[in-house]
Formats: sequence, structure tokens, C-alpha cells
Amino acid sequence: MSGQEYRWLLPSAMGGSELPGDGGDDKGGRGRDRVSGSVPDGGTGRRPRRTLRDWIVDLLMFLLAAAVGIMAMETVTDLGESRVVLLFDQIVGALACCALWLRRRWPTGVAAALAAVSAVAPTCSGAMVIALFGVTVHRPFKVAGSLAACSLATGALQSWLRPDPTVSLRAALVVTVVITLLVVGWGMFVRARRQLVASLRERTVRAETEAALRAEQAQRLAREAIAREMHDVLAHRLTLLSVHAGALEFRPDAPPAEVARAAGVIRDSAHEALQDLREIIGVLRSPGTGDEDRPQPTLVTLDALVAESRQAGMKVTLDNRIADPEAVPSAVGRNVYRIAQEALTNARKHAPGAEVALAVSGRPGGGITVSIHNPAPEGDVPRVPGSGQGLIGLTERAALAGGRLDHAREPDGGFRICAWLPWGP
Repeated sequence: MSGQEYRWLLPSAMGGSELPGDGGDDKGGRGRDRVSGSVPDGGTGRRPRRTLRDWIVDLLMFLLAAAVGIMAMETVTDLGESRVVLLFDQIVGALACCALWLRRRWPTGVAAALAAVSAVAPTCSGAMVIALFGVTVHRPFKVAGSLAACSLATGALQSWLRPDPTVSLRAALVVTVVITLLVVGWGMFVRARRQLVASLRERTVRAETEAALRAEQAQRLAREAIAREMHDVLAHRLTLLSVHAGALEFRPDAPPAEVARAAGVIRDSAHEALQDLREIIGVLRSPGTGDEDRPQPTLVTLDALVAESRQAGMKVTLDNRIADPEAVPSAVGRNVYRIAQEALTNARKHAPGAEVALAVSGRPGGGITVSIHNPAPEGDVPRVPGSGQGLIGLTERAALAGGRLDHAREPDGGFRICAWLPWGP
């Protein structure tokens, strides 16, 4: 490399830290995706097409390599070599500049070829430096370092075979080492910065994906909670409707007073079921606002639940040993109410006419125990299909509250549900 061309290869003359080799290909186009972050056309994995910016950069690099080659050609002319050698230098220099258009597809191959040719053709020096920069940006240091060592060797060989008469051999070697180190260091900096940007972009995408997954999970949990609430609330009302409607169907000759009472229960149950449904739909329409607007059942309203079941024709005995139900936390009382409601609904469906015993006991610090037991139904009772989701929901409700729930069928055909819920001091 001649002394006159070295000043044209300094970083300040290249016009920016990302122009040479910017957006170059890596391993057939895949490295471009990792470093520059561009996406292959159509997501097919093929090498992406050049953008307008790529064309401008490639044109600038071609012109820069051509300018350096012309400077080197003027130096070679001063050596007084034959016209054949000069023609060879011109042809090889032009081909080297044209080879830069292929560096995006084959960066390592182009750089290796230019490094080899530059040993005897000073006109290839500019193209070789640009190709080396592209390899440093888009290849690991192991590959870039090997090519840098080759370029140092070929640069030293060029300075010895075709020395510049205006520069000493030692100065030419020093300048060659300095230029190579600057190009490699600059390329490593650009590569590190692009990798950092790609990593930050990947982290951003991952964070957005995780946020979407968390939102989807929260939505799913909210839907499960709403579905459990609908089951706990509406199943009780609809069971009352079914029982009384069935009684009217099989007892068309019932006294008018009994028919009127059953019709009243059906009307009240339908009205309350619609009201509960409106409240739940309100929660769906305005998340986070419906629970504060509607009254929630507590242990105080357990007597009203038992009275409603008795009015529907059930035989229910309540043994509430908690002296002050209002002292029970609202969340605990609501769970006790829902457990009792689901148990009475199941007893009404699967053991009609059987007497249900409901017992509630507990104290602060010791928790609350809820026990519901019904014996086997008398006579031939048609089997009502059940999904078992109610008991699963009750078990989950108790577990979420920090308690436990057990249910089992007894040897005599009866069924028992026993739950324990914590009651803090």
C-alpha cells in the first residue's frame, strides 16, 4: 500500500461509522438478521433484498474504493513499470471495486480474495480494507482476526514487492498495521453496538410477549372466577325453579293455595336469577367495579338461605354455633355461604325429600367448620346427571381461602361435605 493512499483509508475519510459494510450479509443472509435486525423477505429465510439505503451505501463504497485505486494507480505509474503491468493493475483494481457489490452475499470469500490479490495489486487496497471492515462487522472475531492477519501479511508483501518511492519500508509497514487495527477495532465496535441494539430489541419483544401472556392468564383466571360465581349463584335459583315446576307438572290436582305458593316461589326465583345474571354481566362489562356495587352474601344471610330452601319444600336443620355472625370477616362469611348454598342445591337435586343437616361452628383463631349432611333419599328417586363442577369449584374456593374441603358418599347412601376455613384472631 502506497503512502499517498493511506490517508484516504482513515476512518474520518469513510464518512461515518456504519457506512462500510452496513447491513451486510452473514452466512448467506442469516447474520444480517442477528446483527442488523432486518427480516428476510416474506419470512422465508432467504437473503433480504437491498434497500434504498443499502444501494446508496454500496455505491459510496464503490466510489471510495475506486478513488483509492486511482490514487494507488498514480503511485504505481511513478514506478516506471511496463504498460502490461499497469494494465493488469487497472483491470484488477476495477474488478476489485466491482467485487464489493458481492460482499453482502459472500463477505468472507470476497475479503479473502481481495486480500490475496492486493499483495501484487496496490489498486485493490481500498476495496480490500472495505471488505475487511464488512467481515469484522458481520463475522466472529476468529474469522475477522484471521483475515486481518492475512491482510497484514499481504500489505507487508506489497510494500516489499512494489514499494512506494516516497515512503520508507518501515513507515509503510507501520501505516499498514495502524490502518488494519483501526479498521478491525472500528468494525468490532459497530458489531458490538448492533448486537446490543438487537439484544435490546429482542428483550423488548420478549417483555411484550410476557406481558401479553400475563394479561391473558389474568383474563383466564377472571373468567374462571366469574364462571364459578355464576355456577354458585344461578344453580341454586334454577334448581328451585326446576323443583317447583316439576311439582306443578306432576301434581296438576294440587290445591289452589299450594299451586299459588309454588308459582310465587318460581316467580321470585326467576326474578332473583335474572337479577344475579344482570349483576354478573355488569361485572363482565365493567371489570373491577361490579363487586363493589352489589351486596355480597355473608354469614348473616345464611338464615335467609335456609329459609328460602325451606320455602322450596326442603327439610333443613341449621345448627349455627357462632354467637355473633357479624364478627366473621366478610370474605370468610361469603365462602361459608357459597359452600352451604352449593351443598343445599346438590341435596335438592340428588336427594329430594331428605332432611339436610347444616352445622356451622368456630371461633377467632381456630377457624370455621361447615358441615352439611343428607341421608339417602327415600323411595325410587330418578338419577339427576351432574358434572361435578360444583364440588370442584367449592374445593378450589376453600383452597384459595387457605382452608380445605372434603366430600364423600357414606355407606348408607348419604352424602357429607365438610369444610374448614381460617378465621384470624
